[in-house]
Amino acid sequence: MRTLTRRQAALACISLPLVAGEWVLAQGSKTSSPLELARQAEALKPGEWVWAPDIAPAGPITVYVDLSRQLAYVYRNGVRIAASSISSGKPGHETPTGVFTILQKDKNHRSNKYNSAPMPYQERLTWDGVALHAGGLPGYPESHGCVHLPYEFARLLFGITEMGGTVVVAGKAGGAGMPAGVLQPVPGQGALAQHLALADDASAVWLPELSPQGPVSVVLSRPDRQVLVMRNGVEIGRARVELPPDDYADHLLTLTRGADGRMVWTVAPTPGREAEAGRPVDQALIEQVRLPAGFMKSVQPLMQPGLTVLVTNEPLAPHTTGPQLAVLDSQARPGDGPDGPAMSPARRPVSG
Repeated sequence: MRTLTRRQAALACISLPLVAGEWVLAQGSKTSSPLELARQAEALKPGEWVWAPDIAPAGPITVYVDLSRQLAYVYRNGVRIAASSISSGKPGHETPTGVFTILQKDKNHRSNKYNSAPMPYQERLTWDGVALHAGGLPGYPESHGCVHLPYEFARLLFGITEMGGTVVVAGKAGGAGMPAGVLQPVPGQGALAQHLALADDASAVWLPELSPQGPVSVVLSRPDRQVLVMRNGVEIGRARVELPPDDYADHLLTLTRGADGRMVWTVAPTPGREAEAGRPVDQALIEQVRLPAGFMKSVQPLMQPGLTVLVTNEPLAPHTTGPQLAVLDSQARPGDGPDGPAMSPARRPVSG
């Protein structure tokens, strides 16, 4: 029997062989159109992922890692745009839970603990060894504490996150998890999400002062029969809505300006449905969408070219009775970790 060296074993865990100098994507990796995201996000197999950035083209990014389901979700402007299978820390090296900030990004990072094993597209969460990065995805927790992602997914995620961005890690490997909703479970500042609630006798709520400026996203949910408005990742309005009774498809719509200067709703270009891109939405369908008049008047100034609206058959957010997450200290104190004296950021060790 062949015996692997420690370095060979560490490299094998990455499960991304080099061919002609290039990393090979994990088998089963795939992208999807935004309209497939909801259907595929909760049924991903090891190595699979979906990426639908057009759902929310702009806004702050939050990554939510569910250890129980071994899945990660990416939210932009408060709306889910991607999902991926993961592999977290194995027994004895469990990935810690909490709300973290991205402390360092290194596209070509190598481990200082495990014989310079490659950790592509590393995004550091703690100075004592926890990070997001491309790695092995066997279908169960097998890392030394990091969160392993498919290589291409890690590359795409690396391209949209920023230093100081929020990463939430929740759940327990082997425990029972709950599907994530269309909306992010927590906002960027790390507290629990403050989604607006409608009283039984209320038709709408509008609080624009909660987020005075920033990119806007609109989501309409058929199961909830509600529409909500997100600005810069914060919910600022919610209302009851009636949607066309005979239209059960998911839609991603974009507001554009026609040749005559008037605003026109068009079908957004999405993979697999390129032929529909730019097609005006049937005015008869638009006229069947019913919103409270006061709410519509409040939203009207936000309806500018480029605004996207997601019409979905998913509920806006799952119900949960779980405990509130602990908020970790994001101000790194290098000497406090198990790695001893402080080092420069580029040389702090990261486990795998």
